[in-house]
Amino acid sequence: MAWVAYAIVCVVWGSTYLAIRIGVQHLPPALLGAFRFTAAGALLLTVALSFGHKLPHRVADWRTNLIVGVLLLGIANGLVIWAEQYVHSNVAAIFVVTVSLWLALFDALIPGSKGRPTPAQVVGLLVGFAGTLLLVGDDLKALREADWRGPIALTGASAVWALGSIYSQRRPTGSSPYTNSALQMLAGGAALWAAAAVRGEWDALAFSWAGFGAVAYLVLFGSIVGFTAYIYMLRHLPATTAGTYAYMNTVVAAALGWLVLSEPITTRTIVAMAIVLGSVVVVRRARRVQLRPAPQRVGKRKRAATDFPNARDRESAALIELTPVADPDLGSSD
Repeated sequence: MAWVAYAIVCVVWGSTYLAIRIGVQHLPPALLGAFRFTAAGALLLTVALSFGHKLPHRVADWRTNLIVGVLLLGIANGLVIWAEQYVHSNVAAIFVVTVSLWLALFDALIPGSKGRPTPAQVVGLLVGFAGTLLLVGDDLKALREADWRGPIALTGASAVWALGSIYSQRRPTGSSPYTNSALQMLAGGAALWAAAAVRGEWDALAFSWAGFGAVAYLVLFGSIVGFTAYIYMLRHLPATTAGTYAYMNTVVAAALGWLVLSEPITTRTIVAMAIVLGSVVVVRRARRVQLRPAPQRVGKRKRAATDFPNARDRESAALIELTPVADPDLGSSD
């Protein structure tokens, strides 16, 4: 069953990029995300409470879930949805893999890190970001003439997802991942409702079966089925094996975009995908240089080192679809 769950995560979360691409052709982007996360959050919370999972007891846990939900789902995932108006789903999936690169960068820069990147990781970061440029254009003229709205939004989405993930890592909650994820979905949905109102998207809303189907798929499969399979997979497969779903998501997204929407897979797309995925492998496998603790003065009480939860625990709480952040529809960052 563990490998069945792994296959479900790879296929379902890889297919969310396609569903979003279809959805934004029929629904305004912020409303698409708002419908999705509000419905998924309400459904998941109802199921979690019925199975005995409790709501957070501490104000700090509510605050953490609110901030994480707004950052990861409201802003980061919202940017992915908005960007897919202008880029193919396969391109979006490759951009989102860079969440792991942003995580390595921000974790080293933001105070509180227990290590710093190695030279190999620094090279991997630079090469990975260069691979995303190749997706935009293969020469200076193509880069100048490219439509940068999608790439800039996807880059921002990956960076915000990484910031939200680090925030979640360093502020663990005491409640279950199911209630955490449900509350984060509701917070992200609320942020997207506000964005839809500011953008005046209600005036452009019109019912279509394709748009309804995209939202229904994202709610039932992308959020509920995918998340349940993800939790089961984490409990029954080694972390190194489970973490490979992020790479498979990208391949699945590219294949489905080509099969269903006839999105082109060019040599440049394949090379860029290989560069980005390869750089992520280098960054994730290379061991960081551990920082030495500051010397303690005689007579001073030594502070205990903070033990942050690993990336799998953070992803369980934040509902990544790599994306994604990942997913994100955002990539993984184990």
